[in-house]
Amino acid sequence: MIFVTVGTHEQQFDRLVKQIDLLKKSDVITEEVMMQTGFSTYEPRYCKWSKLLSFKEMQTYVAEARIVITHGGPSSFIAPLQIGKIPIVVPRQKKFDEHVNDHQVDFCKEVKERMGNIILVEEVEQLEKVISKYDEYVKEIPFQQQSNNARFNEKLETMVGDLWA
Repeated sequence: MIFVTVGTHEQQFDRLVKQIDLLKKSDVITEEVMMQTGFSTYEPRYCKWSKLLSFKEMQTYVAEARIVITHGGPSSFIAPLQIGKIPIVVPRQKKFDEHVNDHQVDFCKEVKERMGNIILVEEVEQLEKVISKYDEYVKEIPFQQQSNNARFNEKLETMVGDLWA
């Protein structure tokens, strides 16, 4: 199953919702698709969808999905990362009236460069290729998710060890 979420920002994200629906229609995507469409005006015809989902429903879909496709909001793409899944991230863009500026594009580029743990797709036309080769993309990502608590504890242990040395 593929789960798509566009978040709850009050502007539409028809560009993503429509592209996924068309990929499902043309059988590029053959598995089930569930979309959370938010304030998008395009209503999918070939995928299951809901405008909004509860936090619990979102967690369930993220956990069950083989692929999670999100907008560029950190909460949405961190959720799959927390359970060891590499998300496809499509940032909202101002030029398509999807957001007030391009901060999602800028932020996602930084995350991609610094962390390397997301698949960034700026143009929805790239989704066909990325979805069909998802497993290959994932294999190329050296995924080493470590919690901030674990990092803090390691550093603290080293510091304490240095004090006793």
